[in-house]
Amino acid sequence: MSYKTFFSLQKEPFCQDIRVEDLYPLPGLQAAAERFRYALNLGAASIITGDVGSGKSTALRYAASKLHPSQYKVVSVVASTGSMADFLRQICHSFDVDGQTNSLARLTSTLRTAIVEISQRKQTPVLIIDEASLMRLEVFAQIHTLSQFDMDSKPLLPIVLAGQNNLVDKLMFHTSRPLASRIIGRSHLEGLKYKDMAGYIQHHLKIAGSKDQLFCDEAILAIHQGSGGLLRRANLLAKGALVAAANENCQSVSPEHVRMAATEIM
Repeated sequence: MSYKTFFSLQKEPFCQDIRVEDLYPLPGLQAAAERFRYALNLGAASIITGDVGSGKSTALRYAASKLHPSQYKVVSVVASTGSMADFLRQICHSFDVDGQTNSLARLTSTLRTAIVEISQRKQTPVLIIDEASLMRLEVFAQIHTLSQFDMDSKPLLPIVLAGQNNLVDKLMFHTSRPLASRIIGRSHLEGLKYKDMAGYIQHHLKIAGSKDQLFCDEAILAIHQGSGGLLRRANLLAKGALVAAANENCQSVSPEHVRMAATEIM
């Protein structure tokens, strides 16, 4: 018997692909969305930082979901450690334009043309870069050129960067100043406090179809301590603890089940 059947769950709990409408109101989520929108309205840049698994991608998805597709053309890419040419080709692919060249000038020109065409359709193009802390410094030094039009008098491409805390360090380099000077909104996501962790767990159980509080207070505390309040690790611990409890035919998850789950993850 699966743990879903054992606990009479209708859906898989603690999943990453949860609908935006079902997201738990995490602390800082609304503030991040407001800074996101403020930067967009000014055609500027904003950043979201936080530890691995703190909810940065979730915050991006939440903020982007508020943008009507008739008004915004949202393009999202996941950064890598590749060269500037690699990065521009990736953006070209996301904009659905031809990026089959190694010439930085041609790649930049292709993207700038696409950006202008989108703007002429009365849409605002938006570039979201997740895992931006992975990018090389050469990328930080040049990416602002995509948003420069009419001698930098027309900000046509708002840029949103999300990454780990060293994203700020990379923006502090002298070569990154042209991009850093365009940033007007900064959000930092931290691990959940115990009270929010308890609400988060119960919220996900409710979405999955549970009417009961399956985790005792001590188990929630164990998840909070074991995850450091970080959502991704908390999800893995909670799901693993449910599996452990079901295997022992226990209707309530205990701290021991959480500890058992912890041995299965890094």
